[in-house]
Amino acid sequence: MAGFAAGRPRRPTMCAMKVLVCDELAASGLRALREHFDVDVRTGLSPEELAEVVGDYDALVIRSATRVTASVIERAHNLKVVGRAGIGLDNVDVDAATRAGILVVNAPQSNVLSAAEHTLALMLAQARNIPQAHAALVAGSWERSRWEGVELHGKTLGIIGLGRVGTLVAQRANAFGMRVVAYDPYIAPARAQQMGVALAASVIDVCRRADFLTIHLPKTPETVGIVGRDELAALPPGARVINTARGGLIDEDALADAIASGHLAGAALDVFADEPVAEHRLFGLPGVVVTPHLGASTTEAQDKAGLAIAEQVTLALRGEFVPFAVNVDVGADIPEAVRPYMRLAERLGRVAVALAGAGIERLRFDYHGAIAEHDTRALTLSGLRGAFSAVVHEPVTFVNAPLLARERGISVEESKSSQSLDYVNLVEVHAEGEAGTVSVGGVLVGKRDTERLVRVYGYDIDMAFAPNMAFFRYEDRPGVIGIVGSILGQAGINIAAMQVGRTSEGGEALMGLAVDSPVPDDVLRRILAEAELHSARTVTLDGS
Repeated sequence: MAGFAAGRPRRPTMCAMKVLVCDELAASGLRALREHFDVDVRTGLSPEELAEVVGDYDALVIRSATRVTASVIERAHNLKVVGRAGIGLDNVDVDAATRAGILVVNAPQSNVLSAAEHTLALMLAQARNIPQAHAALVAGSWERSRWEGVELHGKTLGIIGLGRVGTLVAQRANAFGMRVVAYDPYIAPARAQQMGVALAASVIDVCRRADFLTIHLPKTPETVGIVGRDELAALPPGARVINTARGGLIDEDALADAIASGHLAGAALDVFADEPVAEHRLFGLPGVVVTPHLGASTTEAQDKAGLAIAEQVTLALRGEFVPFAVNVDVGADIPEAVRPYMRLAERLGRVAVALAGAGIERLRFDYHGAIAEHDTRALTLSGLRGAFSAVVHEPVTFVNAPLLARERGISVEESKSSQSLDYVNLVEVHAEGEAGTVSVGGVLVGKRDTERLVRVYGYDIDMAFAPNMAFFRYEDRPGVIGIVGSILGQAGINIAAMQVGRTSEGGEALMGLAVDSPVPDDVLRRILAEAELHSARTVTLDGS
């Protein structure tokens, strides 16, 4: 995708540009920036102090401590790029930056190896009670019999999320002689087999089989609390949990209860829902090993992150292509006729893979109508970004999206047709997997280019995208809609909008709902059983 420019086309004199570094950055990164720019290092700024000074700078470099909010961006009159020296972007309002034409870049590959190694380090430390034995010995107690541990060899490691970090952990677990089972709906079965990983149908299926459970997912509305009380209860007695990804993915109160009750042998945690944290219910429990978010805290990772972000910021300020731009669609070379459809394609990608479920092997993007006459590569990349954004540990960009597909054994195809009988322009995404092919289609309507979902599972519908959606397939008969509405009402879930499509009276029908809050799994299972549905799927989008 080197044809897409990233960054604004301004080209001030390089030496006159100013870069503000707000968090600790490796010396190698600072040296690289100072070769080209006037660099100020000002750590510990409050949001108000940052907003006060940010307007004087062309670039802002941060790590996890500094928050770049919409109010900061409003004051950033000269800012062209925000660089995050690491993977996560939880502390950057990317949407506000995009609206302001400010490029956001990160260093997604800088700490994957360190994070994977830290996962194994915590797993071993927890399994062998190393921190507890060390503390006892240096305190003067030789307690050899007290700290008996367990071997990793022959145990089953459950992995939720087989992105780069999850894959590295799986490889190392195989070397320890562990069996590996994983849940990742975007891994093709053939690719998992090559990795020596058995795929599970769901998170709870992984939990039922895991002696050790580790999570490698981003923090999104879909993944917060993905391991809750039900999942922890499904783990075999004596199992152990590891989290080096993001705080909040595990219900920490439920985890503490499971350990305190003796159901779980312990946990090893590097991240927490609220950070920094010095007191926590988990800290006093036996079998719990904790570290203060050290997954990326190696000399090598910090050097890689510093150098990578210095390179990305330099490219952005030169107006050149930036490989790790998260919001590269602010670039100038994407056709104007295509640009309005980019978010639509991203949302369709997200919906298609959510409905398709596990074992996706192929994604096809079809463009119908006048839009097919243009270069639609940006739309396909937007669709891939939507497809992978909910489950991979790093932000999905135009550059890494194709690589993520290849790593998961998913083929990507694109087709065009200038004919579109029903709409001026129609974008369709087809996700093909073990259970067949799921197709969704969308259009833009009206003067404001409002995004509409017009085809799902081959049914014609017309509904707006919403943060929380549910799709039910069932035999068309009286009473089904009433059952669904009643169960949702009992669960306190309000239906904001409903669309129904069918091919014939008495045949299969589709019900699409926009709801004001997510539908819990237990509610979904109840609807599936009591309404005698053929299938029930939910979709969560980042915004409306």
